[in-house]
Amino acid sequence: MISFENTEYAFAYKTNKALKKANFLFVTMGKQWLVNLGLKLMPAAIKLHIPFTKTIIKSTIFSQFVGGETLEETAVVAEKLGEYNVEVILDYGVEGGEDGEAGYDLAMEEFIKVISYAATQKNIPFMSIKVTGLVRFGLLEMLDAAMAKIDGTLMKRYETVIATLNENEKAEWEKTVERINKICIAGNQKKVGVLVDAEETWIQDPVDALTILMMDRYNKQKAVVYNTVQLYRHDRLAFLKDCNEASIQRKFILGVKIVRGAYMEKERKRAIEKNYQSPIQPSKESTDNDYNAAVTFCIEHIENIAVIVASHNEGSNLLATQLLDKKGLPHLHPHVHFSQLYGMSDNITFNLAKSNCSVSKYLPFGPIEDVIPYLMRRAQENSSVSGQMGRELRLIKKELERRQSVEGSKLNQV
Repeated sequence: MISFENTEYAFAYKTNKALKKANFLFVTMGKQWLVNLGLKLMPAAIKLHIPFTKTIIKSTIFSQFVGGETLEETAVVAEKLGEYNVEVILDYGVEGGEDGEAGYDLAMEEFIKVISYAATQKNIPFMSIKVTGLVRFGLLEMLDAAMAKIDGTLMKRYETVIATLNENEKAEWEKTVERINKICIAGNQKKVGVLVDAEETWIQDPVDALTILMMDRYNKQKAVVYNTVQLYRHDRLAFLKDCNEASIQRKFILGVKIVRGAYMEKERKRAIEKNYQSPIQPSKESTDNDYNAAVTFCIEHIENIAVIVASHNEGSNLLATQLLDKKGLPHLHPHVHFSQLYGMSDNITFNLAKSNCSVSKYLPFGPIEDVIPYLMRRAQENSSVSGQMGRELRLIKKELERRQSVEGSKLNQV
């Protein structure tokens, strides 16, 4: 049975110096006032080009959670992870285009460049994209609002709305579809999986429809395109099951990355402001229940679903391995992959790898100024001592003590 308490496996890739540095960083992030101050100052300092800001960020929080500023810099991290049977999901960390159509085309070219690079590396089976980097947010918002007014299946609602667009809107959306299609063509040709990130609920429907459209084209023989399902939404378990039905009818493999979610506070705030029912689960327990039900559903339908269990929850990861064991399936099943964010939950990642699971680190990269939003989210979610950060600190301390004990024993033997 897998144990996520084995810190020797979890931190084998880190030197004592690197482990102590991580310990210092997590202790720092445990000071809520300091995190709040940093979140206010960090973007401003970068924007104003204050001396040494980038150097300080790169040597601390950036190096903990990001693979580098360029593809070439990620190679060092990927190679080190590969030594321990851990793969990589590359994520070009630019969020949202700012230069109109030219900016969206440039983002598309960057995503294709990532695919081409990943295809040359032995342990980079996936890369991720954000649709909001490829299309105007307002257009997605308009499509979603129009789809919400129509009854029927997701694809029926999508097709109905697309047919009603005016000439300019239709041309803009066709360019978006073409960009996504080119990325998926590259992924299919280069044998690199394309993971489509989840977005806010008020733009998610057209993203879902577009992703299913791409699955219908490229997932006939194997999973190339994956959608992301956020189980902190109370409607997503039913959505997952509906997607499976659609994939059976259309005869494609459903690729799905299941996560708990990333926009909780923003979603709740908007629901209150606009006076509609929050899409968020009423409790963490209900989120956990739906997440584990999604894991179970995917593995029960493993012939037709390729699932990425993207979770920092030990119980959910363990459940997936137990379900595989129960069905007599190998942990290294081609339709089951595990993933955690780089810089977090090493106890899960490396112990899964030791158990011969297909597992990866989600590895963002990009210029420091472009990955600031990502780093801010990592700082915020690690600022709770009782949550993720508390576990990281406990395990790091445990491993430092274990190493000290081992060194002491060696000295005694001399």
